[in-house]
Amino acid sequence: MAALVRCRVLFQSFRCQTSIINGVCRSDNVLHTFLNKRSHCVRPASNGGVRLYSSEVKSGDDLIVRYLDGDDSGIVVLGINRPKSKNAISKNLVMVMSEAVESLKKNNKVRTVILCSMVPGIFCAGADLKERAKMHQSEVGPFVTKARTLITELGTLPMPTIAAIDGAALGGGLEMALACDIRVAASSAKMGLVETKLAIIPGAGGTQHLPRTVGVSIAKELIFAARVLSGDEAKSLGLVNHAVEQNQSGDAAYLRALDLAREFIPQGPIAIRMAKLAINQGMEVDLKTGLAIEEACYAQVIPTKDRLEGLLAFKEKRPPCYKGE
Repeated sequence: MAALVRCRVLFQSFRCQTSIINGVCRSDNVLHTFLNKRSHCVRPASNGGVRLYSSEVKSGDDLIVRYLDGDDSGIVVLGINRPKSKNAISKNLVMVMSEAVESLKKNNKVRTVILCSMVPGIFCAGADLKERAKMHQSEVGPFVTKARTLITELGTLPMPTIAAIDGAALGGGLEMALACDIRVAASSAKMGLVETKLAIIPGAGGTQHLPRTVGVSIAKELIFAARVLSGDEAKSLGLVNHAVEQNQSGDAAYLRALDLAREFIPQGPIAIRMAKLAINQGMEVDLKTGLAIEEACYAQVIPTKDRLEGLLAFKEKRPPCYKGE
């Protein structure tokens, strides 16, 4: 189990001493990244105050789960943390991520989930091939099934999910990102489904998610060639929503993802969940059935207190205060 690192930083400009980090760090590099990413420590809030991470942090060796606090309450950050293996997908990572996703699924207070990396320069290198090489042939299929199930569950989380790709996302790493609703990448990031180089195929949803994202013909070309794209190239194909220039801290995509999540927070949380459900299910059926799904989802928001609050706030010319009720 990685050691728990507690850091206290004195912000003289605010004349207060605040515990800002509770995380699991497996290397000095990860700790250095933690301390030097301004967004991970302190960020001015719209009201002039300070945004801090909550002290409620659930951690595992390979995954850090952080609940943001203050004005960012409702945003949860899943940080993959396997620096020695370039965040490769191992049995343990699949297990701890599955537990985290299951917990998020049941938490109605979570508004948005950001999937990112705690390791500079890498998002996820795909399957842990060193671990895979030690598996008996009979173990490979069940493991891939578990990984596919995890990525499917990530894709069906009821709240919006954003993948922040600040480094290489290859094979299963890109498949995880594809399962998210929105992808943000650094221009310098590299990504691709490269499994055919190893005489296998994408096995955790890539053959299904990529065609639905960039179109069938483009997806075939990318998979057949095992092509690796830059963030800018991925943006031009619609593989990512935003491509941003990398910064010195190596977290430009994360910062953009955080800004997007902050745009979602003020909106009605039940409405967003129903909109996501209507879109996801509607895209798999014909238009007539899709409209029926939309009608059913709309019916779910009519009796909510949030809908009445929205109407009242509009009448009173003030920002609404939604509680997810």
